[in-house]
Amino acid sequence: MRQEETKQEQIKQEQIKQTRRGARQPEGTALMLQTAIWLGVLLIFIGIGIGIGWLLWGKPEKEKNIDLKAVKAPSWIEQDFIRKNIYSRPAVSLKQVDGIVIHYVANPGSSAKQNRNYFDSLADQSENGTSASAHFVVGLEGEVIQAIPVSEMAYASNYRNSDTIAIESCHPDESGRYEKATYDSMVKLTAWLCRELELNPKKDVIRHYDVNEKNCPKYFVENEDAWKQFLKDVEDAV
Repeated sequence: MRQEETKQEQIKQEQIKQTRRGARQPEGTALMLQTAIWLGVLLIFIGIGIGIGWLLWGKPEKEKNIDLKAVKAPSWIEQDFIRKNIYSRPAVSLKQVDGIVIHYVANPGSSAKQNRNYFDSLADQSENGTSASAHFVVGLEGEVIQAIPVSEMAYASNYRNSDTIAIESCHPDESGRYEKATYDSMVKLTAWLCRELELNPKKDVIRHYDVNEKNCPKYFVENEDAWKQFLKDVEDAV
């Protein structure tokens, strides 16, 4: 009799244990569900953050794989490279080109050839001389002279020297306004560079003013509408 009671008691205790185990299962399931919900919320916030980042700064761009040394100038560009020197052609290679900077020459009425020759003459300076140059100079009659290869750095755009191409532009007087031939060649040259270097005229073509707030190119700084029209003309020509 006592053995039978003991056996029944064991069975009862086992049933209690099984009941307790069954009661714990919902707690584990609830914890897993809660964790899944939190992970889902976290992923949503990450997605929103990425979306906002793209809206503010644009979609991350892939690194370009352009052989700058292989870029060939068309026949309407006269290649007349200046001598390699520490003041105007340091022969420092550009790893990548991320923009084009538009400048204007400081001497009204001068030609593209005269400005090219000035850059070359800087090689004859003694110590602590002036550093200045540009990749291209567009003249009063629309002529385009290339003074430095696009694969090398020029001394024109301050901290943007290391990743931009510089274009100097000639003008007839102190207003800085361009002759039609000069303007047309500037558009043509800038559009060609955008195509060759995979640049976007809307965001990759800038003024020297946009680098350090220098009044250069004067006419495009003092006439914002003219600058916007130039960018539109370049975009249409690309």
